[in-house]
Amino acid sequence: MRLAPLGELSPENLQEKIDTSANKALALERLIELGIPTKKSESYRYFDIDTLMQKDWELASSKDTKELSSSTKQIIITDGVVTAIPEDIEVEVGCSNTVDLDMNHFDPLYYLGHLMSQDIISIRFKSDAKVTIIHRFTQPNRLLSYRLAIYIDSNTHIQIDERFDGDKAKGALIIAGYDTFIARDSTLKLIRDETLKVEDYTPIFSQRVKVDSYASCKIHSFSFGEGSGLELLKIELHENAKVDADHLLYATNVAKRGTVSQIVHIGQSSHSNQRAKNILADQARGIFDALIKVEYSGKYTKAHQNSNAILLNDGAYMASKPQLEIYIDDLEASHG
Repeated sequence: MRLAPLGELSPENLQEKIDTSANKALALERLIELGIPTKKSESYRYFDIDTLMQKDWELASSKDTKELSSSTKQIIITDGVVTAIPEDIEVEVGCSNTVDLDMNHFDPLYYLGHLMSQDIISIRFKSDAKVTIIHRFTQPNRLLSYRLAIYIDSNTHIQIDERFDGDKAKGALIIAGYDTFIARDSTLKLIRDETLKVEDYTPIFSQRVKVDSYASCKIHSFSFGEGSGLELLKIELHENAKVDADHLLYATNVAKRGTVSQIVHIGQSSHSNQRAKNILADQARGIFDALIKVEYSGKYTKAHQNSNAILLNDGAYMASKPQLEIYIDDLEASHG
């Protein structure tokens, strides 16, 4: 099945391609409001999005994926389908056709990903665990879209190591991501490691993390290599919630790589600390477009953000855009 170039999709032909569930109708409504991203879109200004949106993609198929098998502390997702689950961890893995959408996400591809995904992979952790999620891509020059919903129950402490295996998916475009819900008094440590070669797949991962009251989240992302990719991340903090986010980028050749993020303080006494370190060589371009937003309800917030870059060549370029959007006075905030 082929899809018209994404940049040419209209609300009418999108509506013909999706089911009529209420959840997808809301996603479509929000996508129409935001519009398909172009090089003029703020989040994609420094990323070569027009080339990807105008290509006549053939959709990836899941018909050749293997049957579900057991694994040791690994969840393997092959071309958007779960093919292995851990046998010694108390975790529920399944599929759902609905998830609590964030109707205020800044990224239109967050909504397009939900529209294009047939089923949402649902992962629920009920007790403390350490697990590896492996994303495996096998179909070259195809467009693959899928979504995950990760639920962490109250008083549960989880570490997820996220890895990527895409040597067989040369030239593919991956539009994916997760909606993560960290319940009260729980913790999530997410370690994300991805190395891309110049001809590899192009990943655009649009993420949403909701950190409930007295919960915490630590994100450590490591992005290396010559290939291009973008992570768009929105984190929502409630009362006494906390997030620490560290991003390490080492890009070479002509890679365009980085993070676009929004950390939104909704509850009072919430804390955030975001740090980005970027090393750029050759003609690589690094992207760090990060907003900290403190709502009227976010009194006594502590929010800190910092970005550093080393340019190893005259042709290397760093697009660094730290931002604060604050509506109250009773807080502590810095960026630079």
